[in-house]
Parts: sequence; C-alpha cells; structure tokens
Amino acid sequence: MEKRFQVGILSSTHGIRGEVKVFPTTDDARRFRQLKEVILDTGSQERVLQIERVKFFKQFVILKFQGIDSINEIEAYRGCSLFVTRQNAVELKKDEYFIADLIGLDVLDEAGKKIGVLEEVMRTGANDVYQIRMTDQRELLLPAIRQCVLDVDVQAGFMKVHILDGLL
Repeated sequence: MEKRFQVGILSSTHGIRGEVKVFPTTDDARRFRQLKEVILDTGSQERVLQIERVKFFKQFVILKFQGIDSINEIEAYRGCSLFVTRQNAVELKKDEYFIADLIGLDVLDEAGKKIGVLEEVMRTGANDVYQIRMTDQRELLLPAIRQCVLDVDVQAGFMKVHILDGLL
C-alpha cells in the first residue's frame, strides 16, 4: 500500500511574496484548509513544508509556506508534486479506497480465478471505471458498481468481480 498520496502540483508563482498556485490532484481541493504540512518532491529530494495560508482562485489552490517569503525561493519548485502521508490523508468511508491502493490489485472472477490486473481507475460522472489488463492481454473496462465489484481486499492484494453480460 502507498505510504503517501499526491494532492497537487505546483503550477506557478502567485505574487512576489512566496505564494504559489497549486493544481489540486485530490477529489476535494477544500481539504487543503485542514492540512498543516505537505511533502514537496523535487525529483531528487523531498522537503516537508509547513502551510501558513490557504486561498482559492478558480481551479487552483494558492498556498503560502512558512519560511518561503519571496518569488525567487518558490520559483525553483514549479512543476513539482505535493504529497501527504497516509496519516494526513482524508478519512475514508466504508467501501471507499485510495486509487493508489487499487492500482496493481489482482482481479479475480467469482470462482477466485485470476483474470487480470487493475491498471487504471478512470473518473467519470456517474461512477468510476476500472481498466483491467486481462491475462490474455485484452483490456476490460469494468464499472465500479456493486453489481460488478463483489469484494476488495487491499491488504491481500485482490479484487473479486462479476463481469456483466456484454462487457467482454
């Protein structure tokens, strides 16, 4: 299971006092109000940043970090990702899972036979759709609905599904 989750990408600076526009990669951008810190991943190193202030502008979250007080200090991090630890992640309800934990799960049919691996979760308006690479290399798009997803066990690394007629 993932130990951290991406919540945003630093898009551009905002003003000259060290604020930055963040494109949120989380379901609910308002969650930034509750965050105290994030992990900045530059690709070569990670740095824990304390959040000083949060504002919202269009589809962006504007963050001000403690100790970063000028445009020059934050400019170098443009395009870098922000992460939170599992402990700082949002609380999940029953039968909810982090997408990062689902990717790579073995997909089993009702009899328990492996039919493939979950490669991607596509977000749609009505429900998510699971992209499954089947053992014969075909692709299966399975709606994430109760009629299709029978059981998910992230700890054991599998998902049991029922494939509705016409999906194959």
